[in-house]
Amino acid sequence: MLNDNDILAIIDAALSNKADFAEVYLEEESSRGVNLLNGKVIKAGTGRDAGIGIRIMSGTNCVYVYSNDLDREGLIHMARQASSALSGNDLIRCRELSKLCITSPGKIITDPETVSKSDTVQILRQAADFALSYDPLITQVTGSYSASSKTIRVVNSRGINKEETKKRIRLTMEAIATKGNEKQTGRVAPGTLRGYEFVNEYPVIDKIRECCDTAIRMVNAGYAPSGKMPVILSNGFGGVIFHEACGHALEATSVGIGNSCFTGMMGKQIASSVVTARDNARIEGEWGSYYTDDEGNESSDLLLIENGILKNYLVDELGSRRMNMPVTGCARREDYTFAPTSRMSNTYIDNGSSTPEEIIAATDNGIYCTQMGGGSVDTATGEFNFAVNEAYMIRGGKIAEPVRGATLIGKGPEVLMNIDMVGNDLELSAGMCGSVSGGVPVTVGQPTIRVSSILVGGREE
Repeated sequence: MLNDNDILAIIDAALSNKADFAEVYLEEESSRGVNLLNGKVIKAGTGRDAGIGIRIMSGTNCVYVYSNDLDREGLIHMARQASSALSGNDLIRCRELSKLCITSPGKIITDPETVSKSDTVQILRQAADFALSYDPLITQVTGSYSASSKTIRVVNSRGINKEETKKRIRLTMEAIATKGNEKQTGRVAPGTLRGYEFVNEYPVIDKIRECCDTAIRMVNAGYAPSGKMPVILSNGFGGVIFHEACGHALEATSVGIGNSCFTGMMGKQIASSVVTARDNARIEGEWGSYYTDDEGNESSDLLLIENGILKNYLVDELGSRRMNMPVTGCARREDYTFAPTSRMSNTYIDNGSSTPEEIIAATDNGIYCTQMGGGSVDTATGEFNFAVNEAYMIRGGKIAEPVRGATLIGKGPEVLMNIDMVGNDLELSAGMCGSVSGGVPVTVGQPTIRVSSILVGGREE
């Protein structure tokens, strides 16, 4: 790997054409994983990768180059060539590096790299065997496990020199029920910054049973009705709607260029007064957590919305320059081949004062969504649509029959204003988020909430 003198020489070369900022991002990652179909291994492997990214800025102009060749002279030449695209003011160079090494916000008891893949195969195979014998309607079971250890080091011309190692593991199980030409799925996909003890403690059989039950209920269910109606969103992954329809629109990636429905809304009411939301990257063990962002800044527990009032945006270095606001420690990237930008970490609507039972009892007629699927959103307008994987009718304040095929359609700002009840059962769920800086681990979450009116797309039998 490169030593301190090499890094300083690269930064000097990057600043050779009077750019006002230069950054070196170094990364080493090892990974391992296994995928099973109906209890049979279809893919297994390990990998290692290392590389460097060099970012040079002048005002809001930015050049980013990267390489997996860590030859000193080649990198100095690459940095000097990249710097020729920018001009700006002279900057005092950092001449000494004092590295701060940080442990990621997760306790590791059993390092995943010390565990044989065959141990995980046995666990996932047991889950598949159970599911395939559970009910004749279950026709396919998939399982996967992935583990990674990534060490990043960020050095820039302001004197930042941070290093952090993050170890993440994720387990995914999916059961598919088939009835005629109809297929429905039940799925769980927990992720964590803990060690392999998480897998050993995870109630695999109970969870695959839940997946089977969900798939069977949905494949036997009738179709959801369509029209505007009250919708209750269950806790946990129901928070993906807030993540997509609101969270992305609070990132400087879109706010900084005026491409967000929340541009210029700081200090104004953007949600119902019962809504408070946070982006907290410092929760121990959570899938989306980190202490140091990919620009070397300290992460934060950021209050986004308080009682409906917009309090903060998610701001990275480039967003800070565009918006004249301080960075919030939210810069992230998939790997060294991407320049960093503002991204969410563990983003959720915080607890309210109602119980889930009170929310259901207060709803005469509507839909109760317990598992969300994929969707899309336009950050400029806030318009979104999301598939619902598992849902039930609510009749007379009680949960009634299951329904399938529901889609939630709306605008983020309108939905935020229409949240009229927030539960006290906050739960977080792991996911992956894609954006201009690639795919990064994130956590979404919320307690049970009710949206007083939202358009539901369905179909008749």
